[in-house]
Amino acid sequence: MNLMYQSTRSNSEPITASKAILKGLADDGGLYVPKSIPKLELSMKELSDLNYQQTAYEVMKLFLTDFTEEELKSCIEKAYDSKFDTEEIAPLVKADGAYYLELFHGATIAFKDMALSILPHLLTTAAKKNQVQDEIVILTATSGDTGKAALAGFADVEGTKIIVFYPKDGVSVVQEKQMVTQKGDNTYVIGIRGNFDDAQSGVKAMFNNKELGTELKAKGYQFSSANSINIGRLVPQIVYYVYSYANLYKNEEIAEGEKINVVVPTGNFGNILAAYYAKCMGVPIGKLICASNDNKVLFDFFQTGIYNKNREFILTSSPSMDILISSNLERLIFQIAGEDADRTLELMKALSSKGEYEITEEMKLRLQEFTAGFASEAETAETIKKLYEKTGYVIDTHTAVAASVYNNYRTQTGDTAKTIIASTASPYKFARSVMNAVDMKYDGLGEFELVDELSKISGTDIPQAIEEIKTAAVLHTRVCDKDKMQETVENILM
Repeated sequence: MNLMYQSTRSNSEPITASKAILKGLADDGGLYVPKSIPKLELSMKELSDLNYQQTAYEVMKLFLTDFTEEELKSCIEKAYDSKFDTEEIAPLVKADGAYYLELFHGATIAFKDMALSILPHLLTTAAKKNQVQDEIVILTATSGDTGKAALAGFADVEGTKIIVFYPKDGVSVVQEKQMVTQKGDNTYVIGIRGNFDDAQSGVKAMFNNKELGTELKAKGYQFSSANSINIGRLVPQIVYYVYSYANLYKNEEIAEGEKINVVVPTGNFGNILAAYYAKCMGVPIGKLICASNDNKVLFDFFQTGIYNKNREFILTSSPSMDILISSNLERLIFQIAGEDADRTLELMKALSSKGEYEITEEMKLRLQEFTAGFASEAETAETIKKLYEKTGYVIDTHTAVAASVYNNYRTQTGDTAKTIIASTASPYKFARSVMNAVDMKYDGLGEFELVDELSKISGTDIPQAIEEIKTAAVLHTRVCDKDKMQETVENILM
């Protein structure tokens, strides 16, 4: 029987997984969630014998039930191949008492590759299944990593175009260079004069603009999303939490059924929500530790039950987390509201109109498995430096936020459960911030000189993704004001 998907904001007719992937966002502006979260069918012992691709099939088949075995396995094989620089796809590295889950071995050296390498295949398969004749226009906002990973995934994919908006002055040098050098006749990259929340709000507004949708339909286009609001992004992320637990068990680091903690640096909440779904599926996870940077809207929410985006937007050294509107939190809100779509809609309307909402005491009680912390810029840098000096292992700024939060959590609570830290980006992607944290003597070096020094001190090869952009030509130069995003899209498509 098919697992159906419903909107978080209305009791409209549930739809299949393939239709939810195609639409991205529900017609009422809500996010699609499964009617129930399935349980794993294999034991951890059985899962520990599987490689990443086999694990992906065992997890994803439970969520994407209207895909045939052949269709799903084909998508998985095309996604998790030589684009990744390790056969393990998502290896675990033990350092200073924690297990770093390295999610940056894909084509764009950030965790977004884990889902965005498969999403184009899921989407084009879904289009065929549903006899979609229109060209699919992927419309996406990025805080730095989603954009490049989506561009790489969708470049020259037949029947698609991809348009990415990013904050012009709110991403790292490497992140921007990766995007603006992207090849592909169907790729469009636009910097906006504004921050990520402006970009995300602009994209959502276009999705919700019925008039625009009608005009596009007349021209043979249909919007879909590569952001984590698309359930086709979220489901593949569950896989690596199942896989990493099974690997800890396989390597005899944990006993069968032993609970572990998971720490995730998060801005948009999708990555930690995937860990929560893995827990709901039966992975023995104790605490889900939500790590924020100075834009600590999620930390404050978990402390107080009040979500308030009315605050200063701070540009940090972990730009992929510089977010004040965490879209995926809506999926968790829906769950803790007892799957009450009306209540969820009311809270999201309050966020839209007043910039804040407060959950009930009953809803707060359902957040017991979550805890949160945040790391300042100084703490983030100090964590990179200390871990390198102690172990020789070099982590990026986002991972350092999580490591700092974890160290504080362990000190404050005495909780010594074995812990996985989601390592969400390669240090090469943020070489200046990383090398300055190690030693300020590197500050005078150029961007690619820093990369060479990072390779020396870490004893690791420079990733292909970095080598490629050293000499790549800039192909995308569009910049627009935040209130001109729709106009820009219309100029591209019409």
